[in-house]
Amino acid sequence: MDGATKKQYLADDPPTIVQLKIKDHFDALDKKEQQYAHYISKACFAGVRAQLRQVSPESELIYDFIVALHHQSDGDWKKLRQDAGLSDEDMKHFLNYAAMFLGNGGNYKSFGDAQFIPRIGLQQLAALAKTTPRTTKMFDDFKSAIYEKSPPKLMHLGYPSDGHLSTYYPDSANIIKDEITQISDFLKEEKHLLPENTRLRKLDSGDYEVLIASAESKPSAPDRDTEDTEWTLPSSLGSKKISLVYGDYSQNMKVATDSLEQAVKYAANDNQAAMHAAYAKSFRTGSMEQHKESQRHWIRDLQPTVECNIGFIESYRDPAGIRAEWEGFVAMVNKERTKQFGALVTSAPEQIPKLPWGKEFEKDKFLSPDFTSLEVLTFAGSGIPAGINIPNYDDIRQTEGFKNVSLGNVLSAKAPTEPLPFIKETDQEVYRKCMDQAFEVQVGLHELLGHGCGRLLQETEPGVFNFDKENPPISPVTNKRISTWYKPGQTWSSVFGSIAASYEECRAEAVAMALSCDFGILKIFGLGNGKPDMDNEAGDTLYSAYLSMARAGVTALQYWDPASKKWGQAHMQARHAILKTFLSAGPEFCSLDYADADTLSDLTIKIDRNKIISHGRPAVESFLQKLHVFKATADVDAGKKMYEDITGVDEWWGTKVRAEVLRRAVPRKVYVQANTFIEGDKVVLKEYPATAEGMIQSYAERGYI
Repeated sequence: MDGATKKQYLADDPPTIVQLKIKDHFDALDKKEQQYAHYISKACFAGVRAQLRQVSPESELIYDFIVALHHQSDGDWKKLRQDAGLSDEDMKHFLNYAAMFLGNGGNYKSFGDAQFIPRIGLQQLAALAKTTPRTTKMFDDFKSAIYEKSPPKLMHLGYPSDGHLSTYYPDSANIIKDEITQISDFLKEEKHLLPENTRLRKLDSGDYEVLIASAESKPSAPDRDTEDTEWTLPSSLGSKKISLVYGDYSQNMKVATDSLEQAVKYAANDNQAAMHAAYAKSFRTGSMEQHKESQRHWIRDLQPTVECNIGFIESYRDPAGIRAEWEGFVAMVNKERTKQFGALVTSAPEQIPKLPWGKEFEKDKFLSPDFTSLEVLTFAGSGIPAGINIPNYDDIRQTEGFKNVSLGNVLSAKAPTEPLPFIKETDQEVYRKCMDQAFEVQVGLHELLGHGCGRLLQETEPGVFNFDKENPPISPVTNKRISTWYKPGQTWSSVFGSIAASYEECRAEAVAMALSCDFGILKIFGLGNGKPDMDNEAGDTLYSAYLSMARAGVTALQYWDPASKKWGQAHMQARHAILKTFLSAGPEFCSLDYADADTLSDLTIKIDRNKIISHGRPAVESFLQKLHVFKATADVDAGKKMYEDITGVDEWWGTKVRAEVLRRAVPRKVYVQANTFIEGDKVVLKEYPATAEGMIQSYAERGYI
């Protein structure tokens, strides 16, 4: 790996470390609510080791090494530095790496899926390891994996058959995409086994093992989602055997199960008690049907004081887009901000018809979700989003509902002097003033209306359709009757596969960009009087929202890998597509400005705020219409071609613009979270400083991980 290439993989120097403040909201809970929050938090963090193993083979070893160094020094890093004979610079580089590692839940970026490597040298890190026999042994076990990997493709997560790394397919470098797809289809469509909590291993014999996360290694037949645990695969897969192997992450799932059974004792209502009982059964037995049951109770638990969700949730990091990463959160409701979002929820049936498709492509009745603004106590996983729309089970979302949550203290957490590259100097003042409000509008519209809208046209069972099969609807894209739809057993994820996650994020972002142009919606957020006016606070916020999306589309290029021609982050691929959509509206609306064509060192974004309504919105709606209709009708050929075309990165974008993006890259935030402890009959909250040392201490004091 040459020096220029290696530089892009170096750990942030320093990472942007911010504190996730929660004390005032936690202190406002009563004793029972604090106990409830404590045990759910413990269950969330119980899965951290499972999540680390989902990232890379070495991540759990590195985690243990960092925590062991903290314990052996009792947090006295200065003494540890002296014992190892390191310079201040060496120790700073190690601490920065450790904070970035913990903040990303492993040694691959949670936002980008590329490995990051320490700036401290191998010899210096070895000297630090040699301060005790225990850490010496640990270091020997992972030292060959912590720096550059060979071949370089292993520096990125992806299909093993493409040369990338994925522990969703452990010890299976020879497993190919078609095998993964066919096995997944066989298990889901014929055996009704959901894949989210599984990993898939191909044995030397050519047979396969499906590893299922569960505390029990031999759950009883009534507790399993399938009666049998072994089958012979179809001839297309060589008539090989496939076996279910329970007990993946067994110790972690046991702690999660035990903690959730404790949480039941402090539940505020029957829905919460039933939800945690279903969670516990799911993690004990490996039943995803029980996890689906937990989500049904979760949807019904409206406006709780303490909100949570936990399990194998998001499938972004599985290259096949079906197996999910462990995450869990517990948070307190911000009642004042939630009230503001309530008005948007109430108005949703009025807003959705403004989107560019007819009623044939929309649910018969909008399932009004619970929308809550939360202050996060715990978010265990590889990264913390600004908003969430779950559950991800299509059948529940389509017929029973979903919830949206906005994470307020994540949105507001900032470093004091955070730079804003690519925003013109003349726009900096209005952008800084309005960017938080603009992002809150975007998150609300993205999560509530974006992910919440839309209908999948399906043959729900053989011969039964949820649309008029004899007189199919006319596509607004082609002006012809549709000819594709979802067949029995097919889901959005199974049909669109690896692009599904990014494609859906793009659709939700485009909904937000289209509807943020509606001044009646902006009024709901307390902006303006509902009348179109680009010169007041509503206009400033709309302008900031479009600038923010365009800027994200530029900075997204740091998550594009030119070697593999692969996007490493679903949301950023989506935002690049929307930037390209803005640019397609013409230079009179949006352009990239620069005087230095050789280096692009002065590159900034130019948007004419007075043409957002006349040029920007129509361009977004045209793109959104295609995204939506192709998804609704299972037209994967048209959808995939369009999406791959617009997110394709040519030489100019991938070399010149990307080089400047990397030069001006601002490290992503990592969040220092509080801990809770039982002392007598009380729950005590402890917060930590926004430093690398504070981040390490917060994890070291979670002794049950």
